[in-house]
Amino acid sequence: MFTTMLPIRRITLALAAGVLFFAAGCNRAGHDVVARVNGKNITRAELEKYYKLQVRAESQQQPQQEPDPVQADSTRLNVLDQLIQRDILLQQAEKDGVLATDDEVNEKLTGLRSPYTAEEFQKMLQQRGITEDDERYEIRINLTQQKLINKQVNSKINISDSDIKAYYNAHKPEFNLIETQYQVAHIFVPIGMVPQGAGDKPHSQPEALAKAQMVYNRLQSGEAFDSLAQRYSEDPSTRNTGGEIGAPMPESALARSDPAIREAVLKLKPGQFSAPVLTRQPLPGYEIVRLISREPAGQHELSDPEVQQFIRERLRTTREQLLTAAYSEVVRNQSKVENYFAEEVLKRFVGK
Repeated sequence: MFTTMLPIRRITLALAAGVLFFAAGCNRAGHDVVARVNGKNITRAELEKYYKLQVRAESQQQPQQEPDPVQADSTRLNVLDQLIQRDILLQQAEKDGVLATDDEVNEKLTGLRSPYTAEEFQKMLQQRGITEDDERYEIRINLTQQKLINKQVNSKINISDSDIKAYYNAHKPEFNLIETQYQVAHIFVPIGMVPQGAGDKPHSQPEALAKAQMVYNRLQSGEAFDSLAQRYSEDPSTRNTGGEIGAPMPESALARSDPAIREAVLKLKPGQFSAPVLTRQPLPGYEIVRLISREPAGQHELSDPEVQQFIRERLRTTREQLLTAAYSEVVRNQSKVENYFAEEVLKRFVGK
């Protein structure tokens, strides 16, 4: 909404940092166990599985050389720390009776499948290097963590009118927009480039137009823009956000954009989307643009409901992030964590 403000993002579960090291004389588990959380084992096979998924995800974003042993072990330590924190929170969720149910997992999985055919969904999983059972397990973990944080943190946060007023008074200049701001999303189909789907071929101009037109027809039939963006947009930087393009775009930036896109945006009302537009900047392709919001220039007063809502969400987000991190640390402090892999790494490099 306001360019000087940080964009509001979804809360993600904060993972506590740090690795616990134990003396060489501690009671060690077998080679196949890399850590214990309150007596529950984390196996080497599990660590390697998530390590490989991490490396795979990073290589898809940016081609990388094979990591050297030090880099590899550093990544493994980070991955293991996340697995430890995950198990701590899952055990706490079980104590609190907030484990995700089968119905909740099935509902979430159905929602993930909905934009895809059965074949496309399996192909997407293969590209990520996981099975449907893996996806179901990750859904169960994520839903359980969300339920725990909602119960122990989010449900206890209260944003008062005085909090909103104080924030506005402290940041009033930031609500004075020098120029009109446009929040937009898009679905992009390139011409003559390799799409994001593994094994696909570059689109000719007619092929790109046909795909963009197909998406446009489905939008007109009432399908959700964000779901279609996740499924069909070939812009990797925005696809996972439902096509939303970062922070709001000031009018001066819009004026410097591709003329066809600028003209399309200026014709839209908030909530509307354009027909496929042939664009040349920054890459050639067909683009469907959706205008999410248009904020006029000038001082936006506290009496504006959108200003109040923005501040309320901003305050809630920052408090959720802070308190989630603090809660994760507190629960971790109450747990018995034995990180055998950290000890193994330490011995390997300094124990000789």
